[in-house]
Amino acid sequence: MATTTQRLTLQDFLKLPNIEESPAWELIDGQINQKSMPTAFHSILQKRLTAAIDQADSPYEAFPELRCILSSNSVVPDITVIHQDRVPSENIAVEGAPDWMIEILSPDQSTTKLIAKIQTCLQEGTQLGWLIDPTERVIIVLWSDARMALLRDSDRLPVPQDIPLELTVEHVFGWLRRVS
Repeated sequence: MATTTQRLTLQDFLKLPNIEESPAWELIDGQINQKSMPTAFHSILQKRLTAAIDQADSPYEAFPELRCILSSNSVVPDITVIHQDRVPSENIAVEGAPDWMIEILSPDQSTTKLIAKIQTCLQEGTQLGWLIDPTERVIIVLWSDARMALLRDSDRLPVPQDIPLELTVEHVFGWLRRVS
C-alpha cells in the first residue's frame, strides 16, 4: 500500500491521471493513499458478500471497489452498497457517501486507518459500516450515531433496514472454510 506525503484538495486529486489504476488511490483528509492489493480471503469475502447483498430482495445494490466522491474526500470501499436510485446512469463515480460500506482488512492494512475511513463516510451520510478482520474472525460494526460493536461467532450482523439479509459472523467466515 503506497502513501504520499503530498496533501491535495479533492479537485486536484480527481485530476490525477493514475487514481483508477489497480489498486485504486483514495484521498482522505488531504492524504493520498493507494489501496492494498487484495488477498485470496479478501477477494472471496468481497465476492460472496456482494452476491448475498444483491440476491436479497431490496432496492439496494452492492458494488466492489466503486469510487464515492464525498465533500472533500474520495474513497473506494471494498464494497459499496447504495440505493438503486443513486446508481449512476453514466460511467462515473458515486456522488456522496455509500449507504452501507464494507471494508475487509488485509494483512498490511491498519485497522485504525480503516475505522477512520468508515467514520469519515458515516459523518457524510453512510448509515452503517463493517470492518471485517479475517485473521481475528471478527467484524467491527459502526453506526452513524457513533456506536460501535465487535461481533463474533453466532452474533447476527446488522444490515440496513430495507435489506432482508440475515447473516452471522460465523456464516461470513464460513465462506473461507474451503480455502483455509
